[in-house]
Amino acid sequence: MLPRAAHPDEGRVFFTLTGVAGLEAAESADTLIVPNRPDVEVPRRAAVLDAIRRAHARGVRLVGFCSGAFTLAEAGVLDGRQATAHWQWADSFRARFPSVRLETDVLFVDDGDILTAAGSAAALDLGLHIVRRDHGAEVANSVSRRLVFAAHRDGGQRQFVERPVPKVPDESLAPILAWAQERLDAPLTVSDLAARASVSPATLHRRFHVQMGTTPLAWLTGERLALACRLIERGEPRFETVARQSGLGTAANLRALMRRKIGLTPLEYRRRFGPGIDRAKIGQEKMRPPTGG
Repeated sequence: MLPRAAHPDEGRVFFTLTGVAGLEAAESADTLIVPNRPDVEVPRRAAVLDAIRRAHARGVRLVGFCSGAFTLAEAGVLDGRQATAHWQWADSFRARFPSVRLETDVLFVDDGDILTAAGSAAALDLGLHIVRRDHGAEVANSVSRRLVFAAHRDGGQRQFVERPVPKVPDESLAPILAWAQERLDAPLTVSDLAARASVSPATLHRRFHVQMGTTPLAWLTGERLALACRLIERGEPRFETVARQSGLGTAANLRALMRRKIGLTPLEYRRRFGPGIDRAKIGQEKMRPPTGG
């Protein structure tokens, strides 16, 4: 992780980091994380930008959190690439770096060897995405439980630019999400979720849009796919059984969704993340980024 330059108001910050490796650590890193910066208008030191360029040239995975995308763009490694940053800096970013394909309505962007997150919470989403890529859904789910954080929010979900505070407490989706997660193997539909929440399907769609940044069906499919991955990791050998127990129906549907969302077939996923696999070794491999949708 690249160290942050001292802030002019450093004496008034809440805490400081100690024991952080110097810039020389970037020369041997496999993943280089560029954190957010307090002032996006202040140029980064040439030494920092050179370290990023050298890392990129030797194939290091680069990760930018929030305004860290400005640093990556200054280094020139985002030219012609897709990236994201916090929505409040979109105009400034586009004006300074017109050659970068900025996506401001997503949580994070996985562009293969360069990944960027839109904000602080989205950085957690991206971090879990990286854990899932390197170590599988079971490990990522365990990490998310320890963080008390949502196990899976797809990068394509929208940034919460306008998220109104619910007028009444019972509009929270938490109860219906927990109820559905316990019944993923059942033939649940959006109408079933709406009935459980005692609202119309249209109202449920609106609440999902506001609180989750996605649709009920997309959320349900994502949860089922995550469960399917965990079942494969735990050693279930029959893909028909995996599909049935995760609510995805058939092995053919399981295969199609995994290829589209994860970039691996069930068999390839088992070879990478199944029981007995050395995850320390596969963490160095690069999985093809999901195509979304």
